[in-house]
Amino acid sequence: MRPNPKTSRVSEAEPGRRVLSLEADALRSLADMLAEEAGASAFARAVDLMAGATGRVIVSGMGKSGHVARKIAATLASTGTPAQFVHPAEASHGDLGMIARSDAVLALSNSGETPELGDLVAYSRRFDIPLIAMVGRAPSALAEAADVALVLPRVAEACPLGLAPTTSTTLMMALGDALAVALLERRGFSADDYRVLHPGGKLGARLLKVEDLMHKGPEMPLIGADARMADAVLVMTEKRFGCVGVVEPPTANGRLVGLVTDGDLRRHMAPDLLEQKVHQVMTRGPWTIGPRLLAAEMLKEMNDRKLYRAFVVEDGRPVGIVHILDLLRAGVA
Repeated sequence: MRPNPKTSRVSEAEPGRRVLSLEADALRSLADMLAEEAGASAFARAVDLMAGATGRVIVSGMGKSGHVARKIAATLASTGTPAQFVHPAEASHGDLGMIARSDAVLALSNSGETPELGDLVAYSRRFDIPLIAMVGRAPSALAEAADVALVLPRVAEACPLGLAPTTSTTLMMALGDALAVALLERRGFSADDYRVLHPGGKLGARLLKVEDLMHKGPEMPLIGADARMADAVLVMTEKRFGCVGVVEPPTANGRLVGLVTDGDLRRHMAPDLLEQKVHQVMTRGPWTIGPRLLAAEMLKEMNDRKLYRAFVVEDGRPVGIVHILDLLRAGVA
């Protein structure tokens, strides 16, 4: 009898499912711990110390805890809390100079007995630098030395030997995220702040605003309502947006009252078209957007309305124009 390939694959995936179930249970235990008075109090005091640091949060750990510490430092820094990873072994050979009295230290050790952290811990105690410990055991040397100890719940490692850091590092990573988000909310960190720290890549493009992409000043195709269509066509041709905005009065402070597009020219095609006044041909009350709208939101609106450019207005006055190609070039799509 030939084995069922589907059954075989399911059985092969069983270790993976077991690991994920164990780690999910561990995360629920961690959440339950923060719902208790002691856990909540320790977490709140850790956030207070980190938020109170006028310098940076120095994150450190050895081995797998060190890899997690690097990620926590990166997450803190990207969400508005200045942070830096310092390797504990390098700290003993001069990198303690990276730590200032205005900083706070977050030290990670599952055992709480990591010898490489010794000099860094002693340095923080000597110069009265706030020390937060993230540990898997208490009592332990690190937990007892710290101003605040965040003690992870006692759970088994997902490794069948119970040796490889698996569940414990997952808990550290999650608790680091919890601290970063709590600090983000404490500081009132906004989407605008996030965009400043994430200008590159797809994420940066998604956080761009219309005002970051719009064409301004003399680049805008504008004309007065009483101008001749012959002049409007010249402006459309010169500015190359396929439209011209109609302002009244025809000055820099004029309000946008209409729009003439290529479609309007076709709909009003006649021997005397070029002699007609712009207000006779324009479409009144065109769709416009504000400068502080996210570019990604503008793209959705333009797709829904089947438009490929739009004027940007403030208090009814045009301050810019955006073409859909501007959004595509910026990587918003």
